[in-house]
This record gives sequence, structure tokens and C-alpha cells, in this order.
Amino acid sequence: MSGSTVKAPWSLARSAQLAVAAAAVADVVRAVEARGRLLHPSTTSEARFAQVTQVYLYVTTAAVVLFLVWFARCRRNADLLSPGAARGSVGWAVAGWLIPVLNLWVPRGLVLDVQRASAPAGAAADRENLLVNVWWAAWAGHALVTFVGMNVGSPTSLPLLVAAEALDLLAGALAVCVIQRITVRQAAGFGAGGQVPAPAGLPHVS
Repeated sequence: MSGSTVKAPWSLARSAQLAVAAAAVADVVRAVEARGRLLHPSTTSEARFAQVTQVYLYVTTAAVVLFLVWFARCRRNADLLSPGAARGSVGWAVAGWLIPVLNLWVPRGLVLDVQRASAPAGAAADRENLLVNVWWAAWAGHALVTFVGMNVGSPTSLPLLVAAEALDLLAGALAVCVIQRITVRQAAGFGAGGQVPAPAGLPHVS
């Protein structure tokens, strides 16, 4: 509506950061419980494993939803800060994360586009891409090691478990940093007050 403002989505950013961190921890707990269940099926409580898995699914779903809502808002803001700098549409900025196979590389480009469009004029792009690249490498590495452990190696292999969950925790920590960087840049881009007038029809969301 006219008269409203658009600003950096700090509330969404904080919610997404908390959910992403919680999901990374929940994944570690689930993986440890799963290994214990495979190694000692007679002594590991099936009910406990089911509860841990359920909590993991709930937390991970919340993290995915909150992250995508935050990212969609940032993608929309990017069009205001640097019109035409980010490729695709707001809808594609969400769909690109959800399409199997494509989501192995497309989201990295989407995040780089939004980061670039949110950056102050004259920012050095190559150096600034390092955080996103390392984050994405950690996430892809976690997925690869987990796949190998489940399908090629042994699901009970301790080295594979440690490697997969270390990469998962690293990816979670770096995702929190990516969220922080892009939100900070958008706040700076919108000026000292962190906001600009919204175009007609664009709702105000913090």
C-alpha cells in the first residue's frame, strides 16, 4: 500500500538464523541416534529414536520455510536497491531451492545475485563471494558424504558420521553468516533509517 515502507527483514533474518542453527544441531543428534540404533538395535529405544526424528523433521521444516521467506523478501528488496541486477523473479528465487538436481547448484547463484544486488556500489565482488562459496561447498559436501555413508560405505562408519556432521554444522554456521551479511547490506542500502518508501501494492514486512 502507498505510504508504507520497505526495510531490511531483520525479524525474518533472526528467525531464520535461529531455525537454521537449531536444524543443524537436530541433524547431529538424529545422526548419532541413528548410528546407535543400527549398532545396538536391542538396547536403543525405538520410541526415543522416533521422537528425535520427529523433532528433527519439524525443526528442519521450520528452518526451510523461514529461510525461504527471508530470502524471498531479500530478493524483492534487491530489485529496489539495484533494479535488474538479480536474475529471474522472486518466484524463481524460491522455486530454485525446491527443484531436485537443480537445487544442487542453482541456489548458490541466486544467493550471489541477491548479495551482489544488495552490496554498496563499488564493493569488491570476488572477495565477497568467498563466504557463499564456502557455505555452499560445506552444504554440498555434507550431502555427498551422507549419501556415500548410506549407499556406498557403511551407515555405522564413525569417520563418515563425524565428517558429515562436521560439514553440516559448518554449513549451518556459515548460513547464519550469509543471512547476516545480506540483511546488513540491505539495511545499509536503504539508508540510515534502514528503509525506503514501498511501491504501491507492496506490503510492509519487517
